[in-house]
Amino acid sequence: MNIKTYLLPAIVAAVDAGHAIMEVYRQPDFGVEEKSDKSPLTLADKKAHETIVAHLSEFGIPVLSEEGRSIDYETRKHWPYLWMVDPLDGTKEFIKRNGEFTVNIALIRDQAPVLGVIYVPASHQLYFASRDFGAYTVHIIDIEMVKNCSLDEIIHASERISVKTAAARPFTIVGSRSHATPELMAYVEKKRSELGTVEFISAGSSLKICQIAEGKADVYPRLGPTNEWDTAAGHAIAEAAGALVFRSDTGGPMLYNKENLLNPWFFVSNGNH
Repeated sequence: MNIKTYLLPAIVAAVDAGHAIMEVYRQPDFGVEEKSDKSPLTLADKKAHETIVAHLSEFGIPVLSEEGRSIDYETRKHWPYLWMVDPLDGTKEFIKRNGEFTVNIALIRDQAPVLGVIYVPASHQLYFASRDFGAYTVHIIDIEMVKNCSLDEIIHASERISVKTAAARPFTIVGSRSHATPELMAYVEKKRSELGTVEFISAGSSLKICQIAEGKADVYPRLGPTNEWDTAAGHAIAEAAGALVFRSDTGGPMLYNKENLLNPWFFVSNGNH
């Protein structure tokens, strides 16, 4: 399988889903439901899911999405490849209308993300990566332009990102805006006692992982619950940018398409954690 073959369709799917999300976002009342786990669900989640599935279904690769997660493990465990999708990561940020929500699409091979796309609909910023050729970011507004471009043209217009591009700044930790935990704050205080000056940045959705990939922060400690679709795309982008992504308990790798789709606690680091 040539991974690059799938990257452009994933980019188009993410940007198109972002446009669907913004159509709902601009409405004065977009309606909020509650899922079985008490997390919020909006019309934007549903529309983005439908848009992405429509784009990716042509490949015959199964799609595992937050909005379509009820696929039995006895079926899933035989998939050599799958799309791991969060149609709207950061629904709480969407409801707050702070712009910090994303569309996440990853391609998983043998329990590892080999391709990742993150689109930020409110700012039109796109992040994409494959372990074969690195991580990139570009500002994209026009969905029709994306549909008519080749992958090489998009790469040519993009900026390559790396954890090594950090400017001179204090040691910087990025953490969740809506899901901070006592363990996270204890980690921040521990680093402050070790290093003195430590900056802490809050951000929503997978933007936290993008900040590590761009060299804007040193470590993202996720010492709280996440699901596989929350992290798969960012994981691919971070590793392609030179970051380390590892479990906090064992230091081992993060695996995907597990029987239990809940992630262990983990770190994303530029190596200075």
